[in-house]
Amino acid sequence: MQPINRRDFLGIAAAATAATALTTVGCNNSDNTISTRGGSASASSEIPTDKMTMRRNPKTGDQVSVLGYGMMRLPTTSKTSARESDDEIDQETVNELCDYAIAHGLNLFDTSPAYCKGRSEHAMGIALSRHKRSEYFVSTKLSNFGSQTWSREASIAMYRNSMKELQVDYIDYLLLHGIGMTAWDGNGKELTGMESFENRYINNGVLDFLMAEREAGRIKNLGFSYHGDIKVFDYLLSQHDKHHWDFALIQMNYVDWKWANQVNPRNTNAEYLYAELWEKRQIPVFVMEPLLGGRLARLPQHPTEMLKAKRPESSIASWSFRWIASHPGVLSILSGMTYMEHLQDNLRSLCPLDPLTDDDFTFMQHVADEFVKFPLVPCTGCQYCMPCPYGIDIPTAFSHYNRCVNEGNIAVSRMDANFFEARQRFLIGYDRLVERKRQAAHCIGCGQCKPHCPQNIDIPARLNDINDYMEKLKQWTL
Repeated sequence: MQPINRRDFLGIAAAATAATALTTVGCNNSDNTISTRGGSASASSEIPTDKMTMRRNPKTGDQVSVLGYGMMRLPTTSKTSARESDDEIDQETVNELCDYAIAHGLNLFDTSPAYCKGRSEHAMGIALSRHKRSEYFVSTKLSNFGSQTWSREASIAMYRNSMKELQVDYIDYLLLHGIGMTAWDGNGKELTGMESFENRYINNGVLDFLMAEREAGRIKNLGFSYHGDIKVFDYLLSQHDKHHWDFALIQMNYVDWKWANQVNPRNTNAEYLYAELWEKRQIPVFVMEPLLGGRLARLPQHPTEMLKAKRPESSIASWSFRWIASHPGVLSILSGMTYMEHLQDNLRSLCPLDPLTDDDFTFMQHVADEFVKFPLVPCTGCQYCMPCPYGIDIPTAFSHYNRCVNEGNIAVSRMDANFFEARQRFLIGYDRLVERKRQAAHCIGCGQCKPHCPQNIDIPARLNDINDYMEKLKQWTL
């Protein structure tokens, strides 16, 4: 088996398709301060159509919704997510979701040639083309991950195919995708984050091409999404006078603000990233992983009780959206919303924003401190590690383990009061969610998944930990 085939999986999929400042509603227009008008609505209340909190793009003056629609988890006809499933995308439901979002003031839609196994841009183009072009902003990425797409010709073809699939003649926000991630060249050699960046965008002249496209007006805003190697992030900002980055996409939430290194030693605290972008250079920020792969919507018992005691009418997820949106440099929060209830809950949180007070920020830091006490696998379910050449369902294995941690169903020893219940829930739940032949026990430690993980998880090691724990439960040796 050639490592290059596995490592270039996303690039091959993409190549196949190719052959933030404040203003308006709920905000003050002149001084970048957030208005305290409005409050959090209950889950059963009607969502207003004219109260979306907007942010002003300082370069273009565009009014951008603080909530953006991430189109990486589109629904399928089998009621699953197209991120994991090969089933047909439910275009009718996608249309309905986009219509509802636009009707409630959401106007930024974000995608990539790699999302939904190469099908997201097409579905998004169909849904949005039914609306006036002035009603929405399109954000997509140059996702030339695999070495087959590193040539100038292949990368430009991918960019032009995005316009075709999205049915637009210009892109509002274009990102260099996954800056800082490692990659593999055509000979199977692992490259550093900087080497990957140079091969994908510098040596082939693609960044110069994109800057020329921006000058010509076919790209309105040019930025990058950051994952991994902080040296690459710092380098790109050191070149800001040359490249004039219009925005950047970072992972930011109340846990990653100060605890990104604790959650994953290779991640960079969002507090630093945000300060370098917005506070030092006034580069607007797009935010990904507002819920840390869903983990901040399903907190362990103690943090959940803390949030519910303070604001019982609000969802757990709403706290993270309000926390992020209370930072004035955030232009838009990209949230992958598969179902209508996800969209409606996020709209309630931001139509309009009820910003956090200083006391609220202090309180949320306490919640974050409690969260990091739990030994979760920092997996966001992005699926970049898939497919595993040996068939292991990596994201589901991690998701089940994390869920058991959150629910208090991880036993430390047989002496634990809830040992028997925790044992049953872990083993039965694992067998129900993950086929036996796709469980962690079948990992051989080849490591082909590791370079693709934006969270830099040592995937084989963590799979081995889960399998070791499961075997101890089975053998009653914990």
